[in-house]
Amino acid sequence: MKASEVRGHLDGLLLSVLESGPLHGYAVITAVQERSNGVLELRKGTIYPALNRLERLGLLSSTWESVGERRRRCYELTDAGRRSLDSERKVWREFTAAIGSVLEPVQPRTAT
Repeated sequence: MKASEVRGHLDGLLLSVLESGPLHGYAVITAVQERSNGVLELRKGTIYPALNRLERLGLLSSTWESVGERRRRCYELTDAGRRSLDSERKVWREFTAAIGSVLEPVQPRTAT
């Protein structure tokens, strides 16, 4: 699935994988891919700018972590990020219910 197909839902995806605790960028990418059973393969060029934007909005915080000689940034949800995730989930449920009712309408039963 292409990044453009999930663009409107990217924030919710990222917030969701960070709900269980801090992750560095590559682990976020891996978590999205694993949770989607490999359907969502988002690129670094999509994920990192989105993580930075969410941090600027106050939905994530980050710290630098050293692993051997390498440093990597770990992201975690803020309280505002948790509230935003709750909102994203509500919007998603409403959206999928509305689309589902159009794509797969319940057919009225006919009396026999």
